[in-house]
Amino acid sequence: MDGAPLIGGTKRRASSRRPDACLAAALMAGLALAGCVAPPKTDLRLPVAYEGPSATSANSASDAASLDRWWTRFGDPLLDQLVDEALATGLDIRDAAARLAEARATKSGALTSFLPQGDPSASYLKQRTKTGGASTDLRITTGDFDVSWQVDLFGRLPTASRTAKADFAAARFAYEGTRASVAAEVADSYFQARGLAIQLEDAHESARVQKELYDMTERRARAGLSAVADADRVAGDLSQSNARVASLEAQLQAQKRALLILVGRVVDPTTSIAIAADVGVAPAPPSLVPGDLLTRRPDVREAQARLASASGRANLARLTMLPTVRFIPGLGYSRPSIGGATTTTSLGLALSQPLFDLPSLLSQAGVQKAQAAQAAIAYERTLRQAFKDSEAALVGLDADRRQVALLADGEARAARAYRAARANYGRGLTDLQSTLSAEQAWRTTRTQLTSAQVQAVRRAVQAYQALGGGWPVDRYSSVASSK
Repeated sequence: MDGAPLIGGTKRRASSRRPDACLAAALMAGLALAGCVAPPKTDLRLPVAYEGPSATSANSASDAASLDRWWTRFGDPLLDQLVDEALATGLDIRDAAARLAEARATKSGALTSFLPQGDPSASYLKQRTKTGGASTDLRITTGDFDVSWQVDLFGRLPTASRTAKADFAAARFAYEGTRASVAAEVADSYFQARGLAIQLEDAHESARVQKELYDMTERRARAGLSAVADADRVAGDLSQSNARVASLEAQLQAQKRALLILVGRVVDPTTSIAIAADVGVAPAPPSLVPGDLLTRRPDVREAQARLASASGRANLARLTMLPTVRFIPGLGYSRPSIGGATTTTSLGLALSQPLFDLPSLLSQAGVQKAQAAQAAIAYERTLRQAFKDSEAALVGLDADRRQVALLADGEARAARAYRAARANYGRGLTDLQSTLSAEQAWRTTRTQLTSAQVQAVRRAVQAYQALGGGWPVDRYSSVASSK
């Protein structure tokens, strides 16, 4: 009961305001609320250098340029061919290309609302009127061309243009990131296959050694120089070696099939790829600093573009609170069969100012501002993850290269020790256990060496990808320069 007079009084005061005063108040509110939104601040600080060794090359500028096609640094023509095939016909590449085409079309249509709107129209009407016994025909030909377009007084067009460019840049960097990932995936799969080929060759060598040792123990048993159980023991090891050969042959075939599918050669037989039992030496990555990730990594560039897009959308959301002015010219033509032709022209302006939609527009502006803040956080997170990945790959690669050198020396020594033990066993100077122990130590060291060599080249692939290799960075300007 006490609230009724207050409500009634409020209504009377509101109804006493003039319409132009309400419009002016709404305009002032829109101007106050629609200020330009600055992009959220981002922390892009990185260490000035990697703690692990980053390169040993003297010409770092040349090496940095070679990151575009880093897989050629392995000096393997088959690897080059496989990567090129995957980049040309791979499913992931085709999917990324389709998404890029979609983004290009979206960009083209993003600014159509700022172009002149309207379509010409024409009509022809034939009308017959009967009065008594007489009839009258009336034909009317008309044509109209009414056009309108938005007069950009507050910078909506350049803001929308920058936002559309940032959206397309993000899609473009996502496409390049997909290409870089595919190249790295092909190289990694290829080196896994070569690692299996090395293991298969080692398994064949182990089986051969076991066969020679079995023949030796059998001869010694027939001569009464050793127990028959010694030959049986070696025969058991020989069976294990032959079983490992069969297992590795199946694994290598499966890996070759996976590689063929990855490059798009689904129907080709696995024999069409000749995998060499050698991985070579992992090439050193170029000398770069962490700050280079801002321009080298496509995922970092994509996050930067998405931040620019989110900031642009936040600005557009605030600009919707301002008045919209449209220029409306028109042209009409009418020609009846009776009477003269008539031509009409019109010229006008239309002004609209959000009033009751302001609470909804404010809510949308708050959403866009929050999304811009999230994009800034995602940008920082992507950059930090890129630094983490690159430093881990560089440190790991350096450790792998040193491990390969140490194991190569150890494998050579273990091989000499085994050959000496086998010769002494043949002369009766040592027992079978000592010979088998030497042979086992050699096989273990050789297996470790193979694993380290494969790990080193696979780590090199990770390092090149982590440093931002695999796409032609010089072809694309930064997002900031396109604003």
